[in-house]
Amino acid sequence: MVRRPVAWVTAIVLFVEAVGIALVNWFMGVVVDRQDMSLAGLDSDVMSTSSKVAGLLFGLYFALCAFTALRVALRDRAPAGLGRILLISAAVVHALLGAFTVGLVGWGAFAFMMVVLGLIVLIFMTYDRREAAVSDAKPDGGPASGGPATGGPADSGPPVMPPPPAPSAS
Repeated sequence: MVRRPVAWVTAIVLFVEAVGIALVNWFMGVVVDRQDMSLAGLDSDVMSTSSKVAGLLFGLYFALCAFTALRVALRDRAPAGLGRILLISAAVVHALLGAFTVGLVGWGAFAFMMVVLGLIVLIFMTYDRREAAVSDAKPDGGPASGGPATGGPADSGPPVMPPPPAPSAS
């Protein structure tokens, strides 16, 4: 019930973030190019070009992560393989960016990064729980361990310990 909407929202947020990151870095590249200043002897054209290229690459990375979240939403299955690695790396990137932005930009940017991190983690939490429940059950519907069924009224509490032996009168 919550899995698909979370994946859809995550995909939309990551697509918007991809476009935003690319535009911000492109704008920074244009600003550096128009200033004709150097930083530690670096040419402003090199800094401008590297900012634009980095923005495009970072935007493509987030777009690929968004495509993975979109695929999760469409298929209603947990990400596997490269998609799982991409979303885990995106979660790590958002955690690190959140830690950096709290000091550089402010609490609003930190809150945004933590919301995106939470959405990515929620994808893993909701889909893993469902697939673990499906994989734990046998095809005939019995328990996976092959032992007696548990979870009934008699098995609802902790195991009952036998009473200790009575002391002998010797």
